[in-house]
Amino acid sequence: TLAERTNLAGVRHILLVLSGKGGVGKSTISTELALALRNAGKRVGILDVDLCGPSIPRMLRVQDSAVHQCDSGWVPVFVGQDKAIALMSIGFLLERPDDAVVWRGPKKNALIKQFVTDVAWGDLDFLIVDTPPGTSDEHISTVEALRPYQLLGAILVTTPQ
Repeated sequence: TLAERTNLAGVRHILLVLSGKGGVGKSTISTELALALRNAGKRVGILDVDLCGPSIPRMLRVQDSAVHQCDSGWVPVFVGQDKAIALMSIGFLLERPDDAVVWRGPKKNALIKQFVTDVAWGDLDFLIVDTPPGTSDEHISTVEALRPYQLLGAILVTTPQ
């Protein structure tokens, strides 16, 4: 549809951050990468599709923010004094940000697809996608939803053990 083409049309590069297990620092890497790119003068967005543990809003100290609707979908939360990082996370949609999300696959997959198509990112140099741990349905849904767009690549976060 037209909305799908337009909401990511202004995004030049999409980077996935993945790992095979939890607790290795994906969200930290995603956040630090976004901050480094912003400090280099780039326009950056973070899409937090870690539905079970959306930690990026807390890392960026915007966990009390709310997302709003506009004509082209959800407006992401803009982070920092310069509002240079756009962030979309399920954490903004929960009544209590620390709530765990216990959903079956189809509902999670539908939300991921909605996050990819219905967030009004505007013009970004980089969109960093923070994924949940493992190699689950969510990853397949994320990659399939992003397939029509220019995926720059993936960062695989590992630990020595």
